[in-house]
Amino acid sequence: MNSPATPTRRIGVLLVNLGTPDSPSTPDVRRYLNEFLTDGRVIDMPAAVRYPLFQGLVVPLRAPKSAKIYQQLWDAERGSPLLYHGLDLQAKLKEVLGKDYVVAFGMRYQKPSIEKALEELRDAAVDRIIVLPLFPQYAAASTGSVQEKVMDIVKDWWVVPSISFISTFADDPGFISSFAARGKAEMAKHDYDHIVFSYHGIPERHVLKGSFKGYCKLGTCCASYNKNNRYCYRAQCFATSRLLAKELGLRDDQYTVTFQSRLQSRLRDPWLQPYTDEVIKEFPAKGINNVLAFSPAFVADCLETTIEVGEEFKELFEEAGGKHWQLVPSLNSEPQWVDAVAGMIRQN
Repeated sequence: MNSPATPTRRIGVLLVNLGTPDSPSTPDVRRYLNEFLTDGRVIDMPAAVRYPLFQGLVVPLRAPKSAKIYQQLWDAERGSPLLYHGLDLQAKLKEVLGKDYVVAFGMRYQKPSIEKALEELRDAAVDRIIVLPLFPQYAAASTGSVQEKVMDIVKDWWVVPSISFISTFADDPGFISSFAARGKAEMAKHDYDHIVFSYHGIPERHVLKGSFKGYCKLGTCCASYNKNNRYCYRAQCFATSRLLAKELGLRDDQYTVTFQSRLQSRLRDPWLQPYTDEVIKEFPAKGINNVLAFSPAFVADCLETTIEVGEEFKELFEEAGGKHWQLVPSLNSEPQWVDAVAGMIRQN
């Protein structure tokens, strides 16, 4: 008598990015911003203050302006770049990983939802789930929010499979080499005076709140990346920059680390500095006229890369007297990046 075959044990992979409105219309953008800006990990204020302030004042003022920017970004056929690049990555990763893996894709805010993506994995009866938030550097407002959302959903499942998170890949060799390759391709086309590594900013208080035993001082403590600042967002940004600079053959004086996208609000709290938009205005006076800009906090092109870094910062730089500003395209679903993601999944 033959014994029954052991069922195939498949691994579920959940890729998660931030989110995008369903369309560039003002109502859809307002709906997206309402969900995003009332997340207690993004805006760490008491709910009784957060909801009235942002739903009643900030979002209504911000939505029409943001909708106009999304209209510049929107692809007539495919929609939001953050969405279609994510779906492309999902499809290509499925091919690379093979039949032993089930790959789902979700957004922290709006559609496709994390809940829907987790249901896909549950329906596939996966043996375990690996969650990869597509944010290279851990921050409580991005990766932390995804982790909280996943755990909030699965707590209601009667059967919960093993779940693991890839919380940061700021220094992952595959991530670094993939971004460096994109940069080298641009450097082969033009001579640059300087390199800018521009990261999404967060309030300084977010770094200090997450500091391990008060280690983070927002100073030279980020000059090394170690067990004490492993989850310090600022330290991770500097670590990524040092590794990219090494891969690109840059000296310390040939690149600058900056922070962009600070939320202009009534909060008036300082965000991580230096601010990209202020730094680049000073470059031409220092003889820096040709700049190559990286956005290593993003693995897919989106509003913050294509519009903010690629267009708005270019305009600021040229108005200050700069001659040439070039954005390095993000990783999107480039084959080298797909292989790097597959490598991280297999290691976990």
